[in-house]
Amino acid sequence: MTVRIYDSRAQALRDFVPLTPGNVTMYVCGPTVQSGPHIGHLRGALAFDLLRRWLAHRFGRVTFVRNVTDIDDKVLAGATADEPWWALAYRIEREFTAAYASIGILPPTYEPRATASIPQMQDMISRLIERGHAYAADGDVYFDVRSWPEYGSLTRQSLDAMEPAADADPRGKRDPRDFALWKAAKADEPADARWDSPWGPGRPGWHIECSAMSRRYLGAEFDIHGGGLDLRFPHHENELAQSSASGDAFARFWLHNGLVTVGGQKMSKSLGNFTLAADLLRLRPAPVIRYALAAAHYRSNLDVSERGLDEAAAALDRVTGFLARAERALGAPDDAADVPEAFGAAMDDDLGVPQALAVLHDTVRAGNTALDAGDQDAQRGAYGAVTAMVRVLGLDAVAETHTATGAESALSTLVERLIAQRAQARADKDWTTADRIRDVFAGAGVVLEDTADGTVWSIDG
Repeated sequence: MTVRIYDSRAQALRDFVPLTPGNVTMYVCGPTVQSGPHIGHLRGALAFDLLRRWLAHRFGRVTFVRNVTDIDDKVLAGATADEPWWALAYRIEREFTAAYASIGILPPTYEPRATASIPQMQDMISRLIERGHAYAADGDVYFDVRSWPEYGSLTRQSLDAMEPAADADPRGKRDPRDFALWKAAKADEPADARWDSPWGPGRPGWHIECSAMSRRYLGAEFDIHGGGLDLRFPHHENELAQSSASGDAFARFWLHNGLVTVGGQKMSKSLGNFTLAADLLRLRPAPVIRYALAAAHYRSNLDVSERGLDEAAAALDRVTGFLARAERALGAPDDAADVPEAFGAAMDDDLGVPQALAVLHDTVRAGNTALDAGDQDAQRGAYGAVTAMVRVLGLDAVAETHTATGAESALSTLVERLIAQRAQARADKDWTTADRIRDVFAGAGVVLEDTADGTVWSIDG
């Protein structure tokens, strides 16, 4: 068994072994809670949920930290007289939590808010100043990018080719690319959005938050730092520089998930081309959304479309249809069954979920063939394997929490009523009516299976 992961910093696949045997340590940049989650947020969180589940399967435990940025320029800008910034942040944080839970994303081991780690941020800033890598100016504190020769190593950029940092007032900067570690309080900002510091009242810059929180909860060195591809620069580049310059070994692996696109263009709030997670969840069942967002490799961009969601629904129906058939024939699955070797090999190879799903569907087809042939040994093998794969992919948990929509409930009622009418027609030897009802089902793509315990139905995917 060798797990290989693509390290964005090395720009290569590397063999992964956790720093501490039996416990993978992972930090993933969480949301800035100024407005509700869109599909891109779900896709990013799901990518690292799948990685977390697989690493737990291979290594036993994952200590998973995902932060909440609850103090930021955008959060302050979204506040109103009726909803202060901290109330807005809490409301939006709950929206993210609900959206993540709806598609079966596991809660983090720790989910720190930035405002709860201000002392740790100030300590790191003080260390950077002492080491000559940061300087105070008019109440602000900036990281001196020219003091750190490795700046740009994550994204392999030349410092002189970079754009100026636009995260703070440049009035006290020595170099326009220097970025803010601490921002002096402004007269037009709320009084409760500032903290005392050695450099005057103010609040932290965005980048220092994650460096301080990851250190607090995982230590000076940890296994994996993750986030969206759009965070590589400047956020992750700046995190790496300030943590390394302060004396920390920091992250051993850097992972970045691809973006969600609309017509080939990045989905984002700033571009206005996003679909809110809540809107999508009202239109499609949660298991279908999880499957659709997981079906592409985590590093690739994903264009979400109606066709893709339809394909995900059909694929998921084939899996759940087999599991229902197998349960009727065999009862409960073997919980001790492991995933097939080919599935494990795909997941070990940089979380190859598309290839793993192919193994899942091959096993479903083999299981259905075994059920048709009455081969119980093959049935049990496929049933256990499919159950294990579904569990690792997190599709079992989301299915358990999914409640039927109104349309699904209505469909079930109509189908069951027609099945009862067909059963009565057969009991009355009214074969013409019984066959007509079966033809109606066939035309609608509903498959009937007559068993000793009665007639069961499924959708023909």
